[in-house]
Amino acid sequence: MAIVLAVFLGCSAGGGYEPRNGDIVFQTSRSSQSLAIQLATKSPYSHMGIVYVRDGQPFVFEAVQPVKLTPLDEWIGRGERGHFVAKRLRDADARLTPQALQAMRAVGERFAGKDYDLYFEWSDDRICCSELVWKVFDEGAGIEIGERQTIADFDLTHPAVKAKLAERFGDRIPRDEVVVSPVAMFDAPQLRTVYEN
Repeated sequence: MAIVLAVFLGCSAGGGYEPRNGDIVFQTSRSSQSLAIQLATKSPYSHMGIVYVRDGQPFVFEAVQPVKLTPLDEWIGRGERGHFVAKRLRDADARLTPQALQAMRAVGERFAGKDYDLYFEWSDDRICCSELVWKVFDEGAGIEIGERQTIADFDLTHPAVKAKLAERFGDRIPRDEVVVSPVAMFDAPQLRTVYEN
């Protein structure tokens, strides 16, 4: 899938939000695993993606099934109550140059069309939402947003979390698997909130 990063043309979506290339958007997903992610990470946000503006229209590059571009309005509508938060690098004007955005686009194209990673493995074979955003920024622009952790770092004690882990892994939970969670990126000091509805 071709991902085209166009110059931001001042378009608006999401009731007053003015999207820019490289913004990161967060929402509470309605997926079957959303509650377990929220409980394990102590965050209301369980899904995220990167904003790309193409021909004046905003899209979200996201890891769902498969990794793809989704129109921003459609992406907003999929979240609980249409609520979302948009964040932006504090120094976006300096760091997200046309060259950096182009490099990020090239990294993203490697992942486009890949399967969603239900097992949260730190590999490029399949990919989950926060991993996609982290790798696009890291490999494309040399920017690490949010601390990587392991599965063992999360709260795995709630019955809903235990049930989802058992469904995915049986009794072989990969506690040492490296992951990056949506909340780790949401709380990253490099980002500032530019919109919340």
